Amino acid sequence: MSGETRQLRQIGPYRLLARLGGPTGTVYRAADPGGRDVAIRVLADGAAALPPERLHRDIERMRRVQSPYAVDVLDGDAAADPPYVVSRFVPGRALADVVAEQGPLRGAALHRLALGMAKALAAVHETGLTHGALGPDTVLVIDGAPVIIDYGLNPHDEGAARDLRAWARTVVFAATGDRGVADADAIPDVADVPDGLRPVLTAALSARPPSAAEAADAVAAVDAGPSAPPPPIPVPAAAGQGPVISAPAAATVFGSGHAASVVRGWARLLSAMIVVVAVGLAITLPLAGTLLSAAAVTALRWSAAPGVRRRLLALVRTAATLPYAAVFALGVGGGMVALSALRVEIDPLEVCAFAAGAGVCALWTAPGVTAPYRQLERRCAAVARSPRRLALAGVALGMLAFLAVVGAISLTPSFAPMYGLQTSLENTVGRLQAALH
Repeated sequence: MSGETRQLRQIGPYRLLARLGGPTGTVYRAADPGGRDVAIRVLADGAAALPPERLHRDIERMRRVQSPYAVDVLDGDAAADPPYVVSRFVPGRALADVVAEQGPLRGAALHRLALGMAKALAAVHETGLTHGALGPDTVLVIDGAPVIIDYGLNPHDEGAARDLRAWARTVVFAATGDRGVADADAIPDVADVPDGLRPVLTAALSARPPSAAEAADAVAAVDAGPSAPPPPIPVPAAAGQGPVISAPAAATVFGSGHAASVVRGWARLLSAMIVVVAVGLAITLPLAGTLLSAAAVTALRWSAAPGVRRRLLALVRTAATLPYAAVFALGVGGGMVALSALRVEIDPLEVCAFAAGAGVCALWTAPGVTAPYRQLERRCAAVARSPRRLALAGVALGMLAFLAVVGAISLTPSFAPMYGLQTSLENTVGRLQAALH
């Protein structure tokens, strides 16, 4: 422990362990009252000169930043002398040191860095903050993934556009190893950056860069592997607007890096809840629920098929799926009817309703016909990348799934408006049950 750290053993309730330095103020490794390792950033210069009310507001915003690529801010004291911010301790190394020792990043490593930093900036900007000092020294690398530190508390309040240009310069630095690129305000040459990332970086370095979320989506759409598709092409912007980045049709929607599995997991959960709602609706309203699921499956196949010929083929495939789903419906319905031989009485209308539910479940998840479900997961992945949209969608779909299950169990099924079909099916099932009784 250095002499200065020995003299200053405590900051607030935190016990200091070692001085770490830092590009935007003095940083200490410390232990909280529970013994957990934390990092304490003692504010200096412009950040410390901010009014206490502004500091307090910004620290509270920093605590709301939710991203695996941005360090978690745990605490802070705007009224202390000097003020400080407490964050989770990240045992990573500065990007500047990693590039200096290992050389420029390429392939999946560079893609992972660019995507993670863009997602972190998107999370910071979503709270109304900016970074203001993004660069090779404020990006830590741990297990190959980036974690940005020292964000927020920007005394100059220069907006998100400066952050996007700093993001692009940091990516170029990581790809070239040229430190002057990251430190200068001039527009760097992106010729040495892999083809897929060049349009995104060019747009970010322009006078009107896209948002961090748009940049993250564009980077996620770039295949980091050797068989990468053609790079996205910047679409000319309308007057007064920034560049719009288009993505390749065969885009990778789940991203890359250790957060990809998290996005995929949430996407699968949201998709599963949608299927639960569809099956529950089919049990409660067999006719309407089946038609709605068939229309949704058709729409997903249609949207995923480029060109008229492929879209027509998608319609044919959906039509061919209906008899396949009917087999599942007849199997479940027949099994429920067969229970009559064991003296198990099931209402004929419920048999028809649960058979319809089985058919709808097959439309989405039966072996060999999961293309619509995979497309649904891709749509849900776009929601899962945003914590706010994920929370709203999760709550809404969770409530709908609960209501769908309750309705399927407690409500009387209805084939409205085709009540004649309902009567015919009830009578047919009833006769079959009587024959087996």
